[in-house]
Amino acid sequence: MKKNFLTVAAVVVTAFLLAPMIAQAADVTMGGEFWTRYEIFERNDFDDKTDADSYIQGRVRLNATANINDTTSAFIQLQSNRSSWGDAIGGDGTAAAPGGIAGNQSVNDMQRDVGMHQAYFTLKNFAGLPIDAKVGRQEIILDAHRIFGNTLWTMGAHSHDAIRLDSKHDNLSLTYLYIQQREELRAVDPNDGSDISTQAIYGNMAGILGGKLSAMYIWQNDGCGGTDDAGCEGGQNDIHTIGFRQAGQLFGLDYRGEYYYQFGEAAGQVAGQTVIYANDNSDIERRAYMFGVRVGKQFKNVSMKPKLTLWYDFLSGTSDQDRRDGDWKSFHTVYDTGHKFYGLLDNFLGVGTGAAGTGTGGLGLQDAAIKAAISPAPGWALKVDYHWFTTAVGVAGSPQTIGGQLTDSSDLGNELDVTLVNKYNANTKIMVGWGNYQQGQALGAIRPAYGNDDANWFYTQVHVGF
Repeated sequence: MKKNFLTVAAVVVTAFLLAPMIAQAADVTMGGEFWTRYEIFERNDFDDKTDADSYIQGRVRLNATANINDTTSAFIQLQSNRSSWGDAIGGDGTAAAPGGIAGNQSVNDMQRDVGMHQAYFTLKNFAGLPIDAKVGRQEIILDAHRIFGNTLWTMGAHSHDAIRLDSKHDNLSLTYLYIQQREELRAVDPNDGSDISTQAIYGNMAGILGGKLSAMYIWQNDGCGGTDDAGCEGGQNDIHTIGFRQAGQLFGLDYRGEYYYQFGEAAGQVAGQTVIYANDNSDIERRAYMFGVRVGKQFKNVSMKPKLTLWYDFLSGTSDQDRRDGDWKSFHTVYDTGHKFYGLLDNFLGVGTGAAGTGTGGLGLQDAAIKAAISPAPGWALKVDYHWFTTAVGVAGSPQTIGGQLTDSSDLGNELDVTLVNKYNANTKIMVGWGNYQQGQALGAIRPAYGNDDANWFYTQVHVGF
C-alpha cells in the first residue's frame, strides 16, 4: 500500500512540475527503479551475536524525460530513500516522543520522504555554438568515478547543483563544470565567506594508446577570496587539482594509469588539529599528489572467462614534520566514489580530509590489490578482491602521532571482498556479497573505538529498473 501510494504521488508531482513542458513536448518517457538491500555488519566475528547490526535499506526512484524540441529537453528524477526499514521516525518525519509510536507502527502514515535527486534542462547547440548546456541538479561522473562520481553504493547517491557545458568534435570532448557546493544566506554571510564552489575543465581524447587520454583542472574555492577573512569558516581551504588519466587496452591487456597533483591553501584543513604548527596556521601550504596503476587480463576463450587484475594506488599523506614545516600533503579525493576503489567495507572514505573517523587521519593511503573474476554460468559473475592497506607516511623514520598515540606502524590492515552477481532478467539484478577486514595496528591507533577487532560484513540486494 505504501509503495503504491508513493508511486502515485511521485507521478502526480512529476506531472505537475512538467506540465508546461508536456504540453509542447513531442516525446515524454517515464522510468524508475526499486532498490532493496539487506546488510549485517559485525566488528569481531559472526559467532558473537550481541555485536551484529542488521538492517534493510530501500530506494524508489521515478524519472521523467521530456524531449521538448530539437534543442531543448528536461529530466526530473524523484527519489524516496529509506535509511532503514522501520526506522525510529514518526509519521510526520520527526522522532517519536519517548514511549510513543514510531516508524512503521504509526496508524497514520504521513511520511514525507520524497525528494528531488535530479532536475535539470539541457539546451543543445547553446547560443548557436557546438555546446550542450545542462543546468540544474545533476549527477556528475567522469573517468569511471575517480575524481567525480555519484558514490554508486549509497542509497541517496550524490548529485550537485551545477552548470555543465559539453562540446564534442571527432575524438575530442571538452567539459566545463560549475558546482555550487554550499551557499549561505546573505543575512548570515553577506561576504560569501562560508560559500564553497567548484569549477573544472575536463578534456578527453579517444584513440590514444588503445584507449582514451583525459586531463582535468579543478578549483575548489571555499569562499575566502585569498584573504584571511574573519567570515571564512575554518580558514582558507582552496584546493587546485590538476592531472591526467590514460586507460585502454594494449597487447591484450586492460590497463589504467593516472596522476593528480594538488596545491593551494590549507589553513581550514588543519583547523582543530592537535599537532602544533610552527606558524599560526594562517599560511599552511597544500602540496599533495596521488597516482594509480592497474593491469588486467581477461581470457575470453577459456571456460568461465576468468579475469585477473593487479592494482596499486598511492595517496600522499602529511607527516608530523610536514605539519611543523607548515605543509599539508594529504591528497583530497574531491568527489570520488571511494567505495569502488578503497575496499567495499568503506573504511577509507574522505581520505584527504584529515578525519580519522572516515579517512586515515591525514596519513595518506596505499592500496595494493589483486582482483579476480569468473563467469560460472550465463548471467552470473563471481568477483574476489583482496586489498593490502598501509598509510603513505609513517613507514619509516620517527613514530607518527596517530589518534593521540605514537606508533611507527603503517599497517592499516587487509580486506577480502567476495561478490556474486546474477542478472535475473533484463530489468532485475541480484547481488550477494561478503567482506572481511583484518585490522592493522595503524588503523587501531587512528580509531581507538575499533579496539583490536576485525570486521565482517554481508549483504544481499535486488535492483529492479523499468
